[in-house]
This record gives sequence, structure tokens and C-alpha cells, in this order.
Amino acid sequence: MDDASETSLGVYVHWPYCARICPYCDFNVHKNREIDAARWARALTRDLEYWAQRTEGRTLTSLYFGGGTPSLAPVPVIEAVIAACARLWGFAPDREITLEANPTDAEGARFEAFAAAGVNRLSLGVQSLRDDALAFLGRNHGADEAMRALKTAIKTFPRVTFDLIYARPGQDLEDWRAELSQALSLGAGHLSLYQLTIEPGTAFHKAVAAGRWAPPDEGVCADMYDLTQEMTAAAGLAAYEISNHAAPGEQSRHNLLYWRYQDYVGVGPGAHGRLTVDGQRIAAEACAAPDAYLKAIEEDPAGAARIETLNEDAQLAERLSMGLRLAEGIKLYADDYFYADDARPVRLKRLVDDGFLTLDCGRLRATPKGRRVLNTLIYELIG
Repeated sequence: MDDASETSLGVYVHWPYCARICPYCDFNVHKNREIDAARWARALTRDLEYWAQRTEGRTLTSLYFGGGTPSLAPVPVIEAVIAACARLWGFAPDREITLEANPTDAEGARFEAFAAAGVNRLSLGVQSLRDDALAFLGRNHGADEAMRALKTAIKTFPRVTFDLIYARPGQDLEDWRAELSQALSLGAGHLSLYQLTIEPGTAFHKAVAAGRWAPPDEGVCADMYDLTQEMTAAAGLAAYEISNHAAPGEQSRHNLLYWRYQDYVGVGPGAHGRLTVDGQRIAAEACAAPDAYLKAIEEDPAGAARIETLNEDAQLAERLSMGLRLAEGIKLYADDYFYADDARPVRLKRLVDDGFLTLDCGRLRATPKGRRVLNTLIYELIG
């Protein structure tokens, strides 16, 4: 493993329900409905118990509730999952327990209940601080509501992060400068700043294909990306990953497990996991439909996920695609599997010479120029 102990382990819990489906979202999400809290608590606990048997002797460094909108989950479900993780693995002293939330779920009492359950980091899906942009993005909150939610979150949780989406149609560089400046003034220690991407199968993809609107051109997007790096660095929230910016010590410990290609369990409908078990790297993916997931877990947790053993080529592809997103890059020493193919070092040297990558003392990093075309770089490296 890279940059941390091989015993590092995280748990990701996918809550599949949302109040509405955003037009840019391609995650495994479903419209919210009546929830049987006791049934969900039992199912998620049973799923956790299955994976705990395969990861004995490990301690959790992080637990992440994602989705979907996990702040819509009944508080007893969140409490049950945290209690199960504490019982099955135990938490490291500097545990990180993150819950994603929408501004519409920001009642003070509800946030306090999540904090009392053990959540110590809130990730708030703000997406924009402009009412017209929020309407375009299909969000069910306004800018004032987002600001109130942020203030409540910062008061309630020791660590807070929030998301913004930029490079929206009609947005220019000065618009983004003003919005990002406002965001940086709010005092959160972490920001996730994403360029709007048009994912296949989404409502936005259909709209763009029909010619109803178009995203900004690549030059504008590149300028916005550069401005984002400059402003966040000047504010003390430098990029540690392509889209994630943090004050010192505020980096997402859970997401670093992904990017450093370390181990994590995934439970809940459609959740993914990556684990090293008996010397093998395995990928797991739970069945996606909520009803099918519940039924499978109740019948036999071992049958609720598709499990695949990853060969060295697959592991290399994942390790590069994850690790090169980080400012720290990845270790690539002389005995690395990367060098098993004689053609790869030749391609690597060309990409270094062209200014897309650096390789220094066994540390491979993407340059700012390379991060703009990272997917292409990884494809070329692997061949």
C-alpha cells in the first residue's frame, strides 16, 4: 500500500434514496419513499458482519455515509451502522465519520442527532451559491438556505466540507471568481470543486444531445480550473487532489483510502469495495436495486455482492487512475509491476519529456498540465 499502513481500512455505506434526482447525477439513486428503518438497520448490520469476517484484525480509520442523500436516512439507521462498526472492527483514535447532507435537511436538531451518534464530519451538497444556477442544476434549495445550512453545520460538526459545481452554461470567469471568493470566505476547512461533466444516461446528457444547451468550451473550462487552483492556494486550501482542496490536516481521510488504493468495505445498494484478502486484491459490488439488495442480504449476505479477483494489470490501471489524481502522486520504484512491460517505460519517458508527468526518486506525479488530460495520460501509460 502507498503512504500508509497496510492495516488502514475504511467502510463506505451507500444510502440509495434522494428527495429528487438531479439532472447531472449518474449515481445509483432512487426517489425517496417510505422507509422501514428497522429493516434497513438489520440489513446493513448483516452486510457489515459478513465483511468483518473477511477482514479480521483490522481497525477502521474512516466510515463514510454517501449516496443518495444519507441525511434523509432515519437517525436510528445511522446509529446502528456506527455501533456495528465499533463492535465489529473498532475505530482508530483519530476516526473520521462523514455523512453527506443536503441543505434542505439542515434542521439543527437533526444535525445534532447525527453528531451525537458519532458523525464528526459533514459533507454538504451546496453545488452553487447562486439561485439561478441551483434551479438549473435541479436542486431543491436556494442560496439563502445553503448559507443557513453551512452556518448550522460549522456550528455543529468539528469538520465541514461542501461541494460546488462550476463551468456551468453561461458562467464566465468573473462570475466564478465572485462565487468562489464567497465560498472561501465561509470558513470551511475543505472544499470539493467540480467542473460540470455531462454523464451518459443523465437528463443533462439528453438535453445537450438535443441541442437545448451546451457546456462552456474547453478554453473557458481550463481558465476556470486554473483560477480555482490559484484562489484556493492563496486562501490556504491548496489542491491535494484534482477537485479537492483542504487546509492542512483537513483532507478527507476516507477518500484518501480510495486515491491511495488502500482497502475499504462497501455496503448498501450498489456499493463498491476494494480489499486485500489472503494476498489477493478483490473488487466487490453489491446489487444495485434497493429491494433486491435487502432481499439478498436477508437470504445470504455472501450472495449480495459480485466479487472479482483483480489481476495485476487491472490493479495497475486502478492504482494509476486513482493515485495520479493526488498532488502527492504514487510510488513507482524499480521493482514495480509497471515495468513488467518494456513498452511502458518508453511511454513514461515521453510523457515526462513532454511535461505531463514527473518522476523523482520513485515518486510519479502528474503536472498541472497533465492533470488537465489525466484520463488520456493513464490510457497512454498502460497501453
